[in-house]
Amino acid sequence: MKSKLFVLSFMLVAFVAAGCASTKVERVDVKEKIDLSGDWNDTDAQIVAQELISNSLAGSWLIQYNQQTNRQPTVIVGHIENRSSEHIDPQVIVKQIEQELLNSGKVRFVASPDERKQVRGERKEQHKGWTDPETIKKIGKELGADYMMAGSINAVNDESKGRRVVFYQVNLELVDLETNQKVWIGQSELKKTVSKSALSF
Repeated sequence: MKSKLFVLSFMLVAFVAAGCASTKVERVDVKEKIDLSGDWNDTDAQIVAQELISNSLAGSWLIQYNQQTNRQPTVIVGHIENRSSEHIDPQVIVKQIEQELLNSGKVRFVASPDERKQVRGERKEQHKGWTDPETIKKIGKELGADYMMAGSINAVNDESKGRRVVFYQVNLELVDLETNQKVWIGQSELKKTVSKSALSF
């Protein structure tokens, strides 16, 4: 009887304790830099993208292209490979790179292969007889890219006695789609130190 009473008392205390636990959610500015685990995050992606695209657009390839063609080059962002041991979604940095390129006003920018499939599907739908002929978009008028930007995310970790140092290196290359010539190579590096107290869990 006493054992049953003890179990019931324990369950009651556990239930009350669980009921008292609360979750606090707070809205913060999306531009605020927040580091919790020390792993790669949105702030890192933004810093790296801004540095690399600024470096790229200052390269001689852009001046030469403008002089030879008298127009802005058309760029597409290809695959950014995650070669680190962390779970990093490359699309986060891809979108940051696309934003920096587009907002620069120095290049034209075309949709990715996945995005093009959606656009082509919509264009085909317009030619099935349901769309006002004056608003139908022509097939075969897509803008071809002149250059593709692609690269990788790499990381090296060193950890000892509750302190971790992580070094990130993001490499990007810009390739001429007609000749396969690499016209620009860029690299951005980040280093973080992460310390955890003995009571951390």
